[in-house]
Amino acid sequence: MHEEDCTKPMSNTLMKSREIIKRRSKVANVKNLARLVPAIALCMAGYAHGAVSPEEAEALGTTLTEFGAEKEGNADGSIPPYTGGLQPVQKYNRETDDTYINPYEGEQPLYTISQSNMAEHEDLLTEGTKALLNKYPTYKLNVYPTHRSMRYLDWIIDGTLKNATTAQLDGEVMGDAVTGADEGNLPFPGVPFPIPENGYEAMWNHKMAFAPAVMHQHNQAFVVDSGGGVSVLSTPNQYHMRPWYDKSGELRDASHNAILSFSALQTSPPQAAGITFLNFYLPTADNGGQLVWFYTPGQRRARRAPDFAYDLPISAYGGVLMWDEIFGFVGRLDRFNFKLIGKTEKIVPYNNFPITQEVDPREALGEDHLKPETLRFEKHRVWVVEADRKEGERHTYKKRRFYLDEDSWQIVALETYDDSGELWKNGYILSFPTYDVGGMNNNTWAFDDTIKGNYMLINAGASQEGFWNRSYMDAEDLNIALTPRAVEAQGVR
Repeated sequence: MHEEDCTKPMSNTLMKSREIIKRRSKVANVKNLARLVPAIALCMAGYAHGAVSPEEAEALGTTLTEFGAEKEGNADGSIPPYTGGLQPVQKYNRETDDTYINPYEGEQPLYTISQSNMAEHEDLLTEGTKALLNKYPTYKLNVYPTHRSMRYLDWIIDGTLKNATTAQLDGEVMGDAVTGADEGNLPFPGVPFPIPENGYEAMWNHKMAFAPAVMHQHNQAFVVDSGGGVSVLSTPNQYHMRPWYDKSGELRDASHNAILSFSALQTSPPQAAGITFLNFYLPTADNGGQLVWFYTPGQRRARRAPDFAYDLPISAYGGVLMWDEIFGFVGRLDRFNFKLIGKTEKIVPYNNFPITQEVDPREALGEDHLKPETLRFEKHRVWVVEADRKEGERHTYKKRRFYLDEDSWQIVALETYDDSGELWKNGYILSFPTYDVGGMNNNTWAFDDTIKGNYMLINAGASQEGFWNRSYMDAEDLNIALTPRAVEAQGVR
């Protein structure tokens, strides 16, 4: 198909593409889709998309789950059927426990993938994982039984079903905003596009993925250089928030209607103590799609920081992570063309209770990479989205690839490429299910620079004294600093 073909009426093309998307839900290997995607993506670029027909939406709750994942397991049984996710663990007391109890403690790996046997599992490995296995003889993946642990609440399922036939992409630039049938012409709280038709919709599913309304964390972060030297990064006492999932709507009202926000007070080292970030990520492109304030005790006032976006390095993370890399991806989608490649089975990080809740993070730091015994990998179905930098746009990365878990819609792994097309970074989002309130915590990240040889671990070590992970269904009585004035009041050394 030539580019000029996209000027023809879209009805037949869209009908065919929707049929292809339906068939994708049954595809086990993304290679089978490669020849189909370029022509479809070409015609989709530059057109707004969204709501599927009522007939298409009937798949939700039948062959698909209500949130758009395949309900059944895979052919060989290594991925089980979805049965509702992980229910609350009785041993966990959310009133007193500072960390989540590992419900899979005692499970042993089914098998281990190393440099010597990676060829046997090549189709199941992400490109970033292959790069690490090829680079480090000591790197390996311990692959555990697959648990589809993501659990939704009924009212969020209801919102998702409504979104299926009403939510749409909007904005002057493709994917710049979402609209829907809820108040303010916005989607309902829930997955906006449970049957995605393009990469932009899949990425909005990630951006609006269900997680606890408030996740209060005090964790640690480290960078390990190519020689094995460890640098301790700033330690934040932070509230990560998904305001739309406070059912009362109060947090949403207090957060500028943000779909994602965080208020992070640095507590150490001494030179960073008192510095605070207050970020709100919006469902529209207004204010560049975000509102950000930055407070330093020396200036004693919170200043707007609109430049904390895209590929600006984050100083609190040693300058080796970009602002749009946190959580796998945040911010506007305007500098890349996002293509939905398809769905496939991959071995990815999942149910990572050990490194987030149990392990002293210093003990997890190996000379070249995180110690394999501290990580948990499972086989899951993922949507693959590729993003190529638009002609004329500026960004450090030329190409990015994201792997989105079909159940949580969160990014679980990602890769970035430099201008020469060489793989630059591999990223793992070390998520775990917040089984007490539903949803998934995706606030712990590991990034390996495959060119320089350094790596980083962000927001780990909740098990250590003075650190924690807690989740809440609303912000009541939490006293979160949600305004510049509140930030100034708390940001004192």
